[in-house]
Amino acid sequence: MADMFPKLDEVEKRYVELEELLADPKVLGNPKEMQKLARERAGISKLMETYRVYKRVQEEIEESHNLLLESEEEMKELAKAELHSLKERQAALEEEIKILLLPRDPRDDKNTFLEIRAGTGGEEAALFAAELFRMYAKFAELNRWRVEVMSQNATGLGGFKEIIALIEGKGVYSRLKYESGVHRVQRVPVTESSGRIHTSAVTLAVLPEADDVEVEINPSDLRIDVYRSSGPGGQSVNTTDSAVRVTHIPTGMVVTCQDEKSQHKNKAKALKVLRARLLDKLAEEQRNEISEERKSQVGSGDRSERVRTYNFPQNRVTDHRLGLTLHRLDSVLQGDLTELVDALHTHYQAEALKAQ
Repeated sequence: MADMFPKLDEVEKRYVELEELLADPKVLGNPKEMQKLARERAGISKLMETYRVYKRVQEEIEESHNLLLESEEEMKELAKAELHSLKERQAALEEEIKILLLPRDPRDDKNTFLEIRAGTGGEEAALFAAELFRMYAKFAELNRWRVEVMSQNATGLGGFKEIIALIEGKGVYSRLKYESGVHRVQRVPVTESSGRIHTSAVTLAVLPEADDVEVEINPSDLRIDVYRSSGPGGQSVNTTDSAVRVTHIPTGMVVTCQDEKSQHKNKAKALKVLRARLLDKLAEEQRNEISEERKSQVGSGDRSERVRTYNFPQNRVTDHRLGLTLHRLDSVLQGDLTELVDALHTHYQAEALKAQ
């Protein structure tokens, strides 16, 4: 713990500095700067709170030691009991501080785009994509998060070739970021007459929402096309040029949105999704600069990785990164994901601690 003190004192000094800056009229008059500093302070506030409790516990331990040296026998027994309790508290706080000192993902508190796409398996994959979306929507409801569908490409049987949703709420990205990857399903498809089990796949991308200050888009870099919406919708949706296709020329990224009756609303939604994808691209470029050894230690978050299998005949779900199998697929599909999400969070924290 001793080698952490210089770093902790440094962080505390910066925390005090941030509080002073956020009270400065010059900063108050600059919304972008204020937002940036407020986010930095929020990122270290939990660490500072814990460190200050730790320092108080240390002071109490010192007082208890002094009592042992100076007090009568009866007071010494009380001091011994108190000292034992304080040392247990000190050890617990040290472990908490070690975790809080890990490099924090600045995106953890962001709202999140969930992009679900049918992969191998045709219509069966599309049906499972719809099932996965319902699962995450129920998990969001249990956490009191808000879900807004940004774009969808439905199939005739009720599946989705693709569905993109924005999930808003406290700590959404920190809870969902390890869900990215390939999700496999093993079951007898509704279209299968012989009762044979098929394996299909769905890809999931979890992208933090980007702030305007993080990703600035030059309007001249965009090509915006409008066209008539297709698929389910009211009369005005299907008979006016309300659908929008936004192409980011430098990267070739294309985002389409046709769910709203208003062309302006569809454009706003498409730009939100584009901004998140550009932020994810920047983050991916940064991740690629990290050594292969480091990536293998803390997990790459690669969306091409097979992360989970949902086996319907055995009511089983297996997370391959953890080697964890739960025999309650039915409840998981009802949004009961807490055990899986918590286990993944703990796993990657432990990996990061090992890499320190």
